[in-house]
Amino acid sequence: KFSDINTLLPRPWSFRRDNPHARSTTKYKLQTPQPSMRLYTSLVSFTALSSIAPSSAFAPSRHTSHAILRSFSTRSPTSLSVIDTNEYAQRNVPAFEEWATNCGIQRMEGLQLYSDDGSDYQVFTTVDIPAGTTVLYVPSGMILRASYVAPELKSISNGGVQAAIDGLVRLGGGAYTDDFYLFIKLLVEYEQQENSGFYPYLDMLPRLYFNAVSMTDFCLECLPPLVFSLSRDKRVRFDNLCQCLQKVDIISDQLKQNKDVLRWAFNAVLTRAIYNKEGQGDDAAIVPMCDMFNHGSETEIEFAFDGEGNCMAYTTVDVAANSPLRVSYGSPTNPSFLFARYGFMDDSCPATFCKIMDIPKTPDNVDVGLDPIKMLFYHDTGDISEEVLDVVLYAKVLGNVKYHPDAPTFKNQFYQAHMSGDLATKQAIHEQFRYETLGEVKKHVDSFLKNLDDLEGKSDGKSFDEHPRLPLILAHNEFVRQTFQNVKTNLDAFLGDSEQSGSDQWGQDNSQWVQDEGQWGQDDGQWGQEEGQWGQDSGQWGQEEQWA
Repeated sequence: KFSDINTLLPRPWSFRRDNPHARSTTKYKLQTPQPSMRLYTSLVSFTALSSIAPSSAFAPSRHTSHAILRSFSTRSPTSLSVIDTNEYAQRNVPAFEEWATNCGIQRMEGLQLYSDDGSDYQVFTTVDIPAGTTVLYVPSGMILRASYVAPELKSISNGGVQAAIDGLVRLGGGAYTDDFYLFIKLLVEYEQQENSGFYPYLDMLPRLYFNAVSMTDFCLECLPPLVFSLSRDKRVRFDNLCQCLQKVDIISDQLKQNKDVLRWAFNAVLTRAIYNKEGQGDDAAIVPMCDMFNHGSETEIEFAFDGEGNCMAYTTVDVAANSPLRVSYGSPTNPSFLFARYGFMDDSCPATFCKIMDIPKTPDNVDVGLDPIKMLFYHDTGDISEEVLDVVLYAKVLGNVKYHPDAPTFKNQFYQAHMSGDLATKQAIHEQFRYETLGEVKKHVDSFLKNLDDLEGKSDGKSFDEHPRLPLILAHNEFVRQTFQNVKTNLDAFLGDSEQSGSDQWGQDNSQWVQDEGQWGQDDGQWGQEEGQWGQDSGQWGQEEQWA
């Protein structure tokens, strides 16, 4: 079945390592297959429907059908009569897997869900899988899609749903209306309990989260500025959705006041909904079973939608038996975004945003490289990305130099050289102001390290029982500290040598500091759209602490 499909199809994507000798600077490039990805997904869908034969009652449909879902609802003896959203309640994964199979979700043989604690799950394979293999098929009717959920909710409302959406827009949350629809949908299904066709799915969802919305107020105070800002935005978003929810007339007043359940539903949408996949369009969607894949800096899985709205998960590389299958939740070069949104610390991240946040986001600064996905400090080596040095030189040094009469001219020359690709002129200006540029970076690094020391001291003596997310926060801060300390070591060595001997080594071999421009984050989802901060990561409003 699945193997037959893939003998007819090319690999949808393959990764190529450009520099096999690179240390923390490994680059990957996507190579587009022939035929196109869109043709590939159509072929998969056609073959899946004809060969795998999902349940006839669950052939792809244009909308979610409650009647069909209820007819497939499986209530095993272990199912709870009421979904317990207590943080330490057990997830009913066996009943979910049975429900998924009965409702037409198809898994490749050897695809397994595994957990060593009954709380966090991951997807792995017990068999070798070639690249380009479709490993999971989810029919359209099983997918919670905002564009279908919205009219469904409005059809059973007397205007309350639309009034809530209007209120959210007035609060500045127009970008999150899709997420709000999914949030309301989960709450409507929750109130139906076992009468909901999605009951087994809801009873499988995590209860315990470590992200921003789940932190205590004290935990927030222990966060560095960037992740604090991201976390605060998530909490403001939750508060706004809860405020607008009061206008919804298809949810009981009792549930509207139950912050524990509201937080659970909000986190489910925040960490599990996906966006911008091949063939998906602008819709937000929660895809049962696809949302069980964990995050990885190096990934094996990608998703695609066909013309009928069915979702497929396929391998992008050859995968050996007994290996995990992972997707990307966002940029692999910034653990702060993953931490604030999903509530886990990815210590395999090769780099982190340099945390320089006092440079205004003007068009010219952005042109020069003001982008958190590119302005990086590298964890293992202490290297500094080219964008950090470009932006600091342009916005701080050339923008503030008073003693040099040609400083304004230099700034304009640097900008023009950058925009035209005149590397020789850029390098010459860097050479002339290299000491001032590195001095500005060092001042920032020293200040940030002191801030981390202050935050660590604040947590002394605090109870982890009272603040269970605090250990993770301290781990995040320590990862950042190690990165900044390595950068500081390099800066101290260079600036010390410069003061003593006027060494010109920087210009002779700046490769030890500067990573190739844009090698991280060209297509990782542009830190983009985060409520007026730097943007909302490509990531998608959804995918979980580790999605599972």
